Amino acid sequence: MVINRVVCGVLWVVALVASLMERGGASDHFVKVNGTRFVVNGGPFYANGFNAYWLMSKASKPEEMDKVTRVLRQASAYGMTVVRTWAFSDGGYRPLQASPGFYNEETFKGLDFVISEANKYGLRLILSLVNNFKAFGGKSQYVEWAIERGENLTSEDDFYTNDLVREFYKNHVKTILLRKNSKTGVIYKDDPTIMAWELMNEGRCKSDLSGRTMQAWIEEMAGHVKAIDGNHLLEVGLEGFFGQDGEVDQLDSIGSMNVGTDFIANNQIQGIDFATIHVYPDQWISRSDDSTQLNFVAEWIYSHAQVADEFLKKPLLVTEFGKASRYSGCNGADTVAFFRKAYSVLYRLVRARSSCSGGLFWQLLLPEMDNLSDGYQIILTECPRVANIISQHSRLISSLNNPGLQLVNLDRALGY
Repeated sequence: MVINRVVCGVLWVVALVASLMERGGASDHFVKVNGTRFVVNGGPFYANGFNAYWLMSKASKPEEMDKVTRVLRQASAYGMTVVRTWAFSDGGYRPLQASPGFYNEETFKGLDFVISEANKYGLRLILSLVNNFKAFGGKSQYVEWAIERGENLTSEDDFYTNDLVREFYKNHVKTILLRKNSKTGVIYKDDPTIMAWELMNEGRCKSDLSGRTMQAWIEEMAGHVKAIDGNHLLEVGLEGFFGQDGEVDQLDSIGSMNVGTDFIANNQIQGIDFATIHVYPDQWISRSDDSTQLNFVAEWIYSHAQVADEFLKKPLLVTEFGKASRYSGCNGADTVAFFRKAYSVLYRLVRARSSCSGGLFWQLLLPEMDNLSDGYQIILTECPRVANIISQHSRLISSLNNPGLQLVNLDRALGY
């Protein structure tokens, strides 16, 4: 047993070094899509990472920017490859965009630093461009700006249809994509550190449950992004709800929950390169017991992978997953079981070469960041059991990202 652990340990070190070399050598290359898979320079790329929406905010403050370096260095050491974060902060305190077309340069330099540090530690970025919710401004702030300009608007969903608001958003997109990084000198649209753009975090349009409003907005904005940037991948930012016109009847009320989006139709739009889903069983089926919630996790991911394989013919990425423990935070048995189940499903699908190409948990924090705790935070030094599961999963994904160094029976040794 001791010998087996030593051998596995040596193989893990070899794979990690090879992975870091691979990522470093591939830093000049963009992540692309080939059928239902991601590729980098012709080789496979499976995403394994986390969410840290706070990166730009902390990076824009000299006294806190070291937190960005530390968390990215830590994630890289654990073998993670992708981080999803915000490229928006509209209005309010220390914004990125103080008002339409007017940007806070210090905050923008914070985003520059995030991209520079991600590149240093071999991480790819998914950058979200606006929020559906009011946190950090969101679509409601855009509507307020238009009202201040004399527009007669009554709903935050006017974000999707009002000409002036849509122009505000398009200008923001253009400003982000054409930004020249003050740290690296590279224009964002030319930087392969960025894996993909996200149109909106968890976009919803409850004022039009037919889905037509969201569909039209996505079509327009996808075309706008692609007209400026032909290098990067683009995704919508969806949670995975099929909507009232969805072609697949899955998971009863959850799969068909209608928020004005349609997982299939929205992701079939030209210019959308891959599909996304989020997974929060403790929110969506909160009255269910732990066993039912674990079964839901598997069904939710498997069903969307099947749809992506058979209908969309595009990769699928689980861009948010998490569970707040009923008991003792990230050390709770239910949270540990949730992470084990989620990673087991992800690995099986990735290894089977399905459309599902990995996942990003919500959210990674450092020990001194309790003010950002939301019940879903993972602090690796304080969550040893979950940290070990993340480390194990990273070893497996690293072996698949480096097919020349397949770790024989490593998945069996790790209990998958």
